[in-house]
Amino acid sequence: MENFDVVVIGGGPGGYVAAIRASQLGKKTALIEKEHLGGICLNWGCIPTKALLKSAELYQKMKHSQEFGISASNIEFDIKQIVDRSRDISTKLVGGIKALLKKNKVTVIEGSAKLEGAGQISINGKDKISAKNIIIATGARARSLPGFEANGKNIWTYRQALVPDSVPKSMIIVGSGAIGIEFASFYNALGSEVIVLEAADRILPVEDAEISVMAKKAFESRGIKFKTGVKLEAQKSSGKGVSVTFDYNGKKESLESEVLLMAVGIVGNIEDIGLEKTKVIVEKGHIVTNSMMQTAESGVFAIGDVAGAPWLAHKASHEGIITAEFIAGKNPHAITKTNIPGCTYSTPQIASVGLSEEAAKAAGYQTKIGRFPFYANGKALILGDSDGLIKTIFDAKTGELLGAHMIGADVTELIGGYVVAKEMEGTEIDLMNTIFPHPTLSEMMHESVLQAYGKQIHI
Repeated sequence: MENFDVVVIGGGPGGYVAAIRASQLGKKTALIEKEHLGGICLNWGCIPTKALLKSAELYQKMKHSQEFGISASNIEFDIKQIVDRSRDISTKLVGGIKALLKKNKVTVIEGSAKLEGAGQISINGKDKISAKNIIIATGARARSLPGFEANGKNIWTYRQALVPDSVPKSMIIVGSGAIGIEFASFYNALGSEVIVLEAADRILPVEDAEISVMAKKAFESRGIKFKTGVKLEAQKSSGKGVSVTFDYNGKKESLESEVLLMAVGIVGNIEDIGLEKTKVIVEKGHIVTNSMMQTAESGVFAIGDVAGAPWLAHKASHEGIITAEFIAGKNPHAITKTNIPGCTYSTPQIASVGLSEEAAKAAGYQTKIGRFPFYANGKALILGDSDGLIKTIFDAKTGELLGAHMIGADVTELIGGYVVAKEMEGTEIDLMNTIFPHPTLSEMMHESVLQAYGKQIHI
């Protein structure tokens, strides 16, 4: 039985990063992966979805090229080539991970891992290895609602939505979180008639309410329809498509479409990994950990989606680094969850970090709030994307940046500036004294801060 200092179960963005960092810190490390390195993120999530969305965005830009003085006719798309491009990008990145693991001398083991107690792990129920420290990074999968299970034909999860043979003429999407909204944006851009059903009273319920309202208007202007406050009742699948019945404002309604896409969240992959042989605590389908990602079982850690919200690749990777450094005897800083950014790569994009206006007020803060619209920014006009807003929220007493919320072109790139400011405990003075380059979208970040304190220049 080979012994390791660290064994990581799962090779997604949390697991492979944890393995690399542990090995860099001098620990004999193994990574066990049963399906594909890179996990859901690289293979069936973050990377391929953004590749699809880029193709859809380019298609729409080309259809409106006359706005830029460029004539183009007979603009068409090839869904097979769009999908193939997304798969090729994923394949290249997975190859890169293999090279990084080899470079950092991580032993990669293909197979299913199961905890067997006393620091032992079986592979495919046969071979065993032992480890002083075990990191569970098994990720998560799409949540399934009873009666609405995916059939791979006309009831989809994100897996089927990523590799369509053709673009459906109509689509019902259940769930208006990031996954649902991104696929709504993609299929709408390629011509599908899309309607989104949401149980909450507004779309993108984790976002600031003002941004949520703006997003709904922007998506509706592109032809996407919404119904909020919906309670699903049943679906009936046939050769022609799917019929969905639901309660809407106290009335029973039904809709029909070619495809039903379920995007109602995720559940942790906690089954068949031997947790019953440990003291690991599971709540609401996810493993409970402390700030150093330790579980209730000594020497067993959990990171990423399997360890709970927020379910984001960048959060998982950072947790992997924290865990590896803690195991190596370092003193890593715990994650401040309000400093973790969230991004939705639809058109328009949405990005945020920290407290929403509602959450800040609920927490008892007296706030100063700044807003700056895209239509007043030169670079936004140059890009042809003048719809959007940057909103900043400050503690009126201390000047601390409490939150930042954006909607518009490329805001998923801009949000990083506010994330740095929050992590460094920046105040309005720090941001006011920062010189942003001209002409850029980032100037709006400066103007939003100025506006919170009545010092705005360009509006």
